[in-house]
Amino acid sequence: MASFYNDPVPALVTIATFRDLPEALLAKGKLDSAGIPTFLADDNLVRTDWFWSTAVGGVKLQVGEADAAEALDILSEEIPESLPAEHKVTFRQPKCPQCGSLDVRYDRPLQGLRLAVLWFLPLPMPAGKKRWMCESCGAQWREEDPD
Repeated sequence: MASFYNDPVPALVTIATFRDLPEALLAKGKLDSAGIPTFLADDNLVRTDWFWSTAVGGVKLQVGEADAAEALDILSEEIPESLPAEHKVTFRQPKCPQCGSLDVRYDRPLQGLRLAVLWFLPLPMPAGKKRWMCESCGAQWREEDPD
């Protein structure tokens, strides 16, 4: 009967590091969905206190040596302009009006601060400006609420 401990351990290669755990989990999910086994190193330490992320070099995304090249190709894929959605509807990715980049995010500033203040001091706070932000050029613009 073979023992689990006698099996050779595959060599892992760090293909990316992330300061924040959510970004690491997104990359891990993308590779997992492509059928590439992944491992996150130092994720529990960063999960305990994100301040340690810089001290340990961030959360490390690791794959087997044989999968490293394919994993890097998958992670470097361009953001698609559109995605098929339910009921034959196509979702169009928002674009930056300044540079045309698809690497944009919807930002609600002070959301966490607002919740913290409301928890301790039930005072009204300004809602803040909801806006789109481009990760490539830093442009900001307002559009209709995507919620």
